[in-house]
Amino acid sequence: MQHSTSEKTRVDPSNPETIPKFVDELPIPAIAKPNRMVNEKYPYYAIEMKEAKHQFHKFFPETTIWGYNGMYPGPTFHVKKDETIKVKWMNRLPSQHLLPIDRTLHGTSHSPDVRTVVHVHGAHVAPDSDGHPDAWFTRNFKIRGETFKQKVYEYTNHQMGATLWYHDHALGITRLNVYSGLVGFYLIRDPLEEELQLPSSEYEIPLMIQDKSFNADGSLFYPENTNPPAEVNPSVVPAFIGDTIVVNGKVWPFLKVEPRKYRFRLVNASNTNGYTLKFENDHPFYQIATDGGLLSEPVKLNSLALEPAERADIIVDFSTLNGQSLILKNSNDEGDLGFIMQFRVVLPLSEKDMSKIPSSLCSDEPLTEEMATKTRLLTVGATIDQYNRPMLLLDHRMWDDPVTETPSLNSVEIWKFINTTPFAHPIHVHLVQFKILHRRPFNLDRFLEDGYIQYTGPAIEPNDNEKGWKDTVRADPGMVTSIIMRFENFTGDYVWHCHILEHEDYDMMRPMKVIE
Repeated sequence: MQHSTSEKTRVDPSNPETIPKFVDELPIPAIAKPNRMVNEKYPYYAIEMKEAKHQFHKFFPETTIWGYNGMYPGPTFHVKKDETIKVKWMNRLPSQHLLPIDRTLHGTSHSPDVRTVVHVHGAHVAPDSDGHPDAWFTRNFKIRGETFKQKVYEYTNHQMGATLWYHDHALGITRLNVYSGLVGFYLIRDPLEEELQLPSSEYEIPLMIQDKSFNADGSLFYPENTNPPAEVNPSVVPAFIGDTIVVNGKVWPFLKVEPRKYRFRLVNASNTNGYTLKFENDHPFYQIATDGGLLSEPVKLNSLALEPAERADIIVDFSTLNGQSLILKNSNDEGDLGFIMQFRVVLPLSEKDMSKIPSSLCSDEPLTEEMATKTRLLTVGATIDQYNRPMLLLDHRMWDDPVTETPSLNSVEIWKFINTTPFAHPIHVHLVQFKILHRRPFNLDRFLEDGYIQYTGPAIEPNDNEKGWKDTVRADPGMVTSIIMRFENFTGDYVWHCHILEHEDYDMMRPMKVIE
């Protein structure tokens, strides 16, 4: 498809209606390579966070971004299950932020503007390598947060093969750092998956979905204030939805595929926006994995809901679509945000497709309610701050209130999230993978009046594609969402929070301490 020079001059990055869709090929993020071996057995990676120029669309000027090794998304880690690696995350960013900083938020008033700390989301890891929000550091480790312990992080990867991702987690500015480009894939490989003959190699493709908005000059746009304006400026906003969709760093890209099966590893890396993904012609696909690894068996779907930070591995069979194009849509939105990307089934079949969609994937280890030694009732709620802005809270507490969630090592606990707000929140618990037990409607007015949970209907089991291991759960409005998990291998300081980044930064994050 040829595009004229006049078409390029008509494109205004700040106006999505002028941006042609499906003109850029989907990029595949580079693979992270170890710099050396430590003691001849541990791969060691040195990853730099740097400011760089990035081309979001062929008709855009270059955009200044922040990226791991100067790339957006950052390089993809491919690690083996139970293989320990060491990573030195290095801040080489400028001293001034790309985006507006609200200095009324926790951790921002007396701290340097540019602070970073990396969290591998979904990793089962010791606290000193988890990327605690207060373990931030500035350029060359010159200034460090109060929980900073070490420059080199250790990941033991002692967990199922899974699609994890890594991103910034610095207190009070996570939303800005992630939006600036500090995100990447972290894939744990399990020998079991090779035996299943799933689509692999060039037929296994990671897809990182984010929404962005741009200024007319192609620079990233992020709002400075709320609507109506708060008396603080810059001010955190209660939600941020961009006006374009970016996949692997390109605005509305296309991917050429062969008429065969492909495995796509999806992550919703958006700040606020949730997506319901479906093909325009209702072409079916199979979900084979959740956040924490393989499901026990594939689930055939026509649509897939993904809240911020949730992941899903799907297999799409293009074998009957030779010569056709199909668009992956987002049925949550009309207009431009209703489009994700396009697939063009135009490549010749390189060899016979021997990959499979197995009838069973892996054996499941159940966690049953009888195993739980403690049940915690945790309110998901909101209040108004001194500037009349909404402030979302977990269990009516702020980030720096004393820790109240103190599970014991090797204990099994049930957490019940009682959502009193009018919208869903993706709740992420560090360190663990959990199972969703059920969601159950309750009488909100009665609960707000006297704190009593009066259920108004039966418990609703999770959908089949939600029954795998999860680290992020959609806590629906007017529902009590129950999860069950075991706290094993590590003790120390972790966190749990809403993964809408605007909420996490203000003030929907709580400390958690696993004790002996």
